Amino acid sequence: MSEINTLVRLAALIQSRRSDSAQKSYTSQLLTAGTERCAKKFGEEAVEVVIAAMAGEAAALKAEAADVLYHLLVLLESRDVALDDVFAVLEGRMGTSGLEEKAARNGEQT
Repeated sequence: MSEINTLVRLAALIQSRRSDSAQKSYTSQLLTAGTERCAKKFGEEAVEVVIAAMAGEAAALKAEAADVLYHLLVLLESRDVALDDVFAVLEGRMGTSGLEEKAARNGEQT
């Protein structure tokens, strides 16, 4: 559960950086640049995760995964989406087969 706490604490820190000077905070720079910039950075980091995964280097994958989580939280903050709301969606999916959940989203019957 400490991993969840780390994400919650990081999300709170990112939210607090919204009011910091963009000259002193990378997070503030991203948020000030807007959702499009935040989304682009998230996409770049996601590609880097794929590359690290394909290379088979665990240390690189861990580092890139951390970057992805950070940039995802920044992107969520840029759109005022609370991490708790994402957790609620995930919680609602618990106990449901991934195939059933995907079919339900696509309006299919299983």
